[in-house]
Amino acid sequence: MNQYLDFYLRPWEQSDRLAAAEVIHTVLTEYGLPWEPEGADRDVLEVEQYYLVPGGEFWVVEQQERIVGTGAYHPTSRGEKAVELRKMYLLPQVRGQGLGKYLLQQLETAITSQGFHQIWLETASVLKEAVRLYESSGYLAATGVETKRCDRVYLKVLT
Repeated sequence: MNQYLDFYLRPWEQSDRLAAAEVIHTVLTEYGLPWEPEGADRDVLEVEQYYLVPGGEFWVVEQQERIVGTGAYHPTSRGEKAVELRKMYLLPQVRGQGLGKYLLQQLETAITSQGFHQIWLETASVLKEAVRLYESSGYLAATGVETKRCDRVYLKVLT
């Protein structure tokens, strides 16, 4: 478990399923994006199948024993020795403290330690803070959007 200020990053547990889904649903709604439990968001309801079994990870961010954020990755065939970064969401009240940057750095460290060389991600332009974070963290615009509500793809090659 990693700590940043009064936040704790830890691996997802089965008992986190609904709270993690609620964080993602809340943030999507805030930005006018659809919650798609039968589509793009099915993975947060089936974390074992989408993340744990294929060799990825799903993390939650806790503050005072309440889940306030999520972040995850799983292997993808999109690139060579590559993962897709997914479900990186923080509730509005915990933004602006450097937590997103910290979460991203911790995920990148974990991904690197697993021997992966590329990180792919999709996002939506309306998620301006996320776009700024990815671009300032060395993610380069790419092509090949696969998720309906997204309009941007980024790639970072790890050294």
